[in-house]
Amino acid sequence: MEKMITKDIEKQVKDLFKGLVNPVRIVLFTQDHAICETCEPTEQLLGEIVELSDKLSLQISPLESDLAKKYDVTLAPAFVLLDHNGEYHRVKFNGIPAGHEFTSFLTALMEMSGAVEDLPEALLERLAKIDKPINIKVFVTLQCPHCPGAVQKAHKLAMLNKNITGEMIEAQTFYELSESYRVSGVPKIIINETHELVGNQPIERFLDLIESI
Repeated sequence: MEKMITKDIEKQVKDLFKGLVNPVRIVLFTQDHAICETCEPTEQLLGEIVELSDKLSLQISPLESDLAKKYDVTLAPAFVLLDHNGEYHRVKFNGIPAGHEFTSFLTALMEMSGAVEDLPEALLERLAKIDKPINIKVFVTLQCPHCPGAVQKAHKLAMLNKNITGEMIEAQTFYELSESYRVSGVPKIIINETHELVGNQPIERFLDLIESI
């Protein structure tokens, strides 16, 4: 089978992964490949990635499993990231992290390992006050250059506050879901099902909207 990651990209990613601090486990949820067209390439891509660092591992589980219920995974392919203690920090990807989303995937791995760029103190103080359940869905397409920034912000907020879940949703793979949320442009950000932002908004804008709920 032909590799998805070229030698040049492989070298760049290996260099990046020298900065991984702690181990990260990727838990991928799949369905029968006859039903799920992108499950096989997603599994292949994640498999190639974990081969590039001994700090990364991949676990594959069926969508119809207790583990999927534990992490509230309802789509396939989808995966979550667990830290070195096996703890889930509510970082989820629904769909293959290819195209421009390869960037948000690599960023999530680095940050989950502990290689985190801190937010300004004023933003951390605002974030610490969020005490209600917040779900951030970021609809993306793999061709969208502005989408990874929005995904990265949603995931960073989730990692920093246990009340927040951040998830990427690949709009074309999950077309019916995109239709139900009236996604006409990406990145489209849905917070708690009813509040919307469009575009790669600054993290302050995320917080403004969350605080208004």
